Amino acid sequence: MLQNRSFSARKRIAMVAHDKKKKEMVEWAEVNKVILARHELLATGTTGRLLEDKLDRPVKKLLSGPLGGDQQIGAMIADGAIDILIFFWDPMEAQPHDSDVKALLRVAIAWNCVVACDPATADFVISSPLMTGAYEAVIPDYSGYLTRQIKD
Repeated sequence: MLQNRSFSARKRIAMVAHDKKKKEMVEWAEVNKVILARHELLATGTTGRLLEDKLDRPVKKLLSGPLGGDQQIGAMIADGAIDILIFFWDPMEAQPHDSDVKALLRVAIAWNCVVACDPATADFVISSPLMTGAYEAVIPDYSGYLTRQIKD
């Protein structure tokens, strides 16, 4: 049985950026400052501080990504507490916490969370007419997985 999760008109947006993408994230956020002001922002560590300073508005800051911030965001997505993940990750450099990054993206997709991993996709998401109103996201039915028989 499929479930729905409601997104209100005021979206809860998690923002994450690898070190070499932080400047790009902050510049993108500054361009979209007016739209972002209508929504609740959360971010990992330094990214949150940089966004808060540049946007001159509160950003709920979590731990740094490698210190558990990615996992905090993943848990919030699984709990239905985040609607959109904007994650500017660096495809050209291995991260010491690559397993956390993969886990975060996997959880986001598993729970049908909106995900943007680059400025172009983030532009499409933030400019969508769906950003201004309520939205019902369909959550996959994992009951079969949860009730599966484990063979010895």
